[in-house]
Amino acid sequence: MPRGRARGYELQRETILARAAGLFAKNGYTATSMNEVAEACGVSKPSLYHYVRDKHQLLAEIVEAHIARLLALVAEIESGKLAPEPRLRGLIEAFLAAYAGSQAEHRVLTEDVRFLKAAEKKRVLGGQRKVVAAFADAIAAARPSLRGAHLDKPLAMLLFGMMNWMFTWLQPKGALSHTDLAPVVADLFFGGIGAVKAPSRTQPTAHRHNGDSPCPAPEQPSSPPASPRQPRSRLPTSTSA
Repeated sequence: MPRGRARGYELQRETILARAAGLFAKNGYTATSMNEVAEACGVSKPSLYHYVRDKHQLLAEIVEAHIARLLALVAEIESGKLAPEPRLRGLIEAFLAAYAGSQAEHRVLTEDVRFLKAAEKKRVLGGQRKVVAAFADAIAAARPSLRGAHLDKPLAMLLFGMMNWMFTWLQPKGALSHTDLAPVVADLFFGGIGAVKAPSRTQPTAHRHNGDSPCPAPEQPSSPPASPRQPRSRLPTSTSA
């Protein structure tokens, strides 16, 4: 008879994926060993193989699960049948909220997707294209003339350029959160710098950016802790056309 799953199997498996994502984000996929994953999860290496076949399966499941969550957010916003501007604002807010809680997974997606097998990469890129298309459609709904000018997708890519690399400079415990910045991103996108409104603050706090340089040194997510790995200088794959 097949071996039954232990109680709490799915919860433990989710924990393993989350800890592995943290290590991949901190050190890089290739530099992380299964021994390190097992240690981070508090299990033996043989026990770890009860949940996953190998490190590659961890990578594939982390990336595909992250894309699935983003697609679910798109479906949720689209089901609301919102007017054009609230629809796009809703997408921005939902995605930045998701990024805040999955910075490790997001970094793995943007930097380690190249290690996937061809079929896996095809599924991930297909999901990414659906995400970009949803944003492009929302932009075109707000400004129908943009689709005819073939600007809806480029503008979606520019919007993702603001959102997707936020993890390189936004400090998790600083003055502003992803939630604070979501309406700022939307205001900036819709109306330019003149439309930006400062988030309401009860107490003044220090700025959350890394100095005044227009190209600040990358700041790593709080979970995992700060890492020496630098972002690759390319657009995140989640905005691939």
